[in-house]
Amino acid sequence: MIKVRKSIHPSAADTWESIAARELAATPLDEGVASLQSWNLHVFSRAPAAAGSPRAGNPILPSDLVFLEPPLSAQ
Repeated sequence: MIKVRKSIHPSAADTWESIAARELAATPLDEGVASLQSWNLHVFSRAPAAAGSPRAGNPILPSDLVFLEPPLSAQ
């Protein structure tokens, strides 16, 4: 059986904080945000959008795949 990491496609309005509050509700918000960012370096390390653009200040796009758990260990 193949295990797949739990993930979502965020909504257009999602931020690290909104995803952490919704998907990692049992975790303190700051810890949830830090975990999400560490599991999603492909999003977290993206170059920032231009100032004044609709995505300025938020690197998360609705087309992103956002992982909700750490990488699975190799079998």
